Amino acid sequence: MDQDPTITNPEFYKVIFENERVRVLEYRDNPGDRTELHHHPDTLMITLSNFRRRLTVGEQMVEIEKPAYEAGWLPAQTHAGENIGTTGTHVMFVELK
Repeated sequence: MDQDPTITNPEFYKVIFENERVRVLEYRDNPGDRTELHHHPDTLMITLSNFRRRLTVGEQMVEIEKPAYEAGWLPAQTHAGENIGTTGTHVMFVELK
């Protein structure tokens, strides 16, 4: 995988499960932490904490805020992120292969 988050940001991403169809990643960070540019394929994201982040996708910057215990679909994308909130981020990503 190009720009695999477990390689670009191993301090934040941990592989929890993987088979021929999916890979499950756990992500944790703290306020002020930033990720390097990385890629996710089509992914189901499950939030386990409230968080606020700034994502940089190409030339665009967007700020997002999510509550805990929400599931959402993310189309394939390459981005970098920054925790701009006051709490840590805890998320599970179910990446489709």
